[in-house]
Amino acid sequence: MPLLSPTEARTYVREVRDKVFDVLERSPLEGRRLEADGFAFGMIVQHEQQHDETMLATHQLRTGDPVLHAPPPPPGRAGVVGGEVLVPGGRFTMGTSVDAWALDNERPAHDVHVDPFFMDTAPVTNGAYAAFIADGGYDRQELWSAEGWAFRVRADLTAPRFWLRDGTGWLRNRFGVIESIPPDEPVVHVSFHEALAYATWAGRRLPTEPEWEKAARFDPATGRSRRFPWGDEDPGPEHANLGQRHLSPAPVGAYPAGVSPTGVHQLIGDVWEWLDTDFSGYPGFAPFPYREYSEVFFGSEYKMLRGGSFGTDAAAGRATFRNWDYPIRRQIFAGFRCARDAAPTELT
Repeated sequence: MPLLSPTEARTYVREVRDKVFDVLERSPLEGRRLEADGFAFGMIVQHEQQHDETMLATHQLRTGDPVLHAPPPPPGRAGVVGGEVLVPGGRFTMGTSVDAWALDNERPAHDVHVDPFFMDTAPVTNGAYAAFIADGGYDRQELWSAEGWAFRVRADLTAPRFWLRDGTGWLRNRFGVIESIPPDEPVVHVSFHEALAYATWAGRRLPTEPEWEKAARFDPATGRSRRFPWGDEDPGPEHANLGQRHLSPAPVGAYPAGVSPTGVHQLIGDVWEWLDTDFSGYPGFAPFPYREYSEVFFGSEYKMLRGGSFGTDAAAGRATFRNWDYPIRRQIFAGFRCARDAAPTELT
């Protein structure tokens, strides 16, 4: 198919958007469920932004001279790398029944019990992941699941995608720019299998989806679940690395205003986080507005991703938003953090 030039593409988008605004002006935004609170428009906004992130990932896959430019993210802060925090056990409200733009797989709100556990203060960094590689992580079959090892061998994996060997060290290709790998940035472009192997190497595990959402939303002081780690207000540039403002993850500790009540950093933005949970519906799930949005993907074929990335728009950056993908996927902006069970002696 012939591609539109940038000018033609922007003109087309503007014409379509003007027509949508005309429809929006005439819509009552009440009465029918699809129109209530502008759900249909909100769903389209989120879907369009998801495609924007996919297009950004396509830019990462393309060859040729760099064409994308953005200012660097804010600097990180010392004392965040390598830490962990205790997330208390007990019940919390997972999902939502009140967020007007929440999609069917986020609904309904329901109580979930989570045992106490420790979660990494920040996502696993490039520096930490390089230590896993240096210790033979890609050559030690005992660190990998059977499915993961078969994929590692078949795909001849030796490092995250877009890492390039440079003598005894590593460089990376970031949107066509070959550069040094910042050791304090979250590692990105790793599959679920690589994340799981790293966690095993580190003597830890990947969080489950309920654990991740409790760490991101639960406020022990009030006992309620927030929309975001920092509260209920929409994300701003001080809270999280969202919206393609920067074209890389930010160093760990870069967003102290976005920290959760339990002290976990960067749960929203920077990198999607792989979780050791299959994609399924919540208790009481009802497909809306069509089965093909979520329900047809339920099953063990997909693993969960939460939190959004630097390429995710704030419209889809809430803490209840659920993403899923094949566990072999590496071109997406995905990283991870680790967790571990809390021993009884650590709870006193």
